[in-house]
Amino acid sequence: MQNLLVEYLPILIFLGVAFGLALAFVVASLIAGPNRPDPEKNSAYECGFEAFDDARSKFDVRFYLVAILFIIFDLEMAFLFPWAVSLGKIGLFGFWSMMVFLGVLTVGFIYEWKKGALEWE
Repeated sequence: MQNLLVEYLPILIFLGVAFGLALAFVVASLIAGPNRPDPEKNSAYECGFEAFDDARSKFDVRFYLVAILFIIFDLEMAFLFPWAVSLGKIGLFGFWSMMVFLGVLTVGFIYEWKKGALEWE
């Protein structure tokens, strides 16, 4: 049992240092940062627009396209990291499977680019 606890000691030290640094940064920002609110800072801000009166007002569809693109490429990164770690074990089949996956994503990205979905007016 003692041996098992010694193996977890570096993890506990890491968590303690991380918690201590996070707490120190928050306290330092409260002490050093100026706190001078004005009407501009206190105003509601979302998606680059002023706050609307009606919650049912129309939004530009490009906000949603950018959000979907972010989710797609974020998921791509979530698949790439485990794939890169296990590439030696999965062999050539795993390599070409990921190349097909990346190819499909690249074709979709080029399609959106050519359609002008990424152009901002």
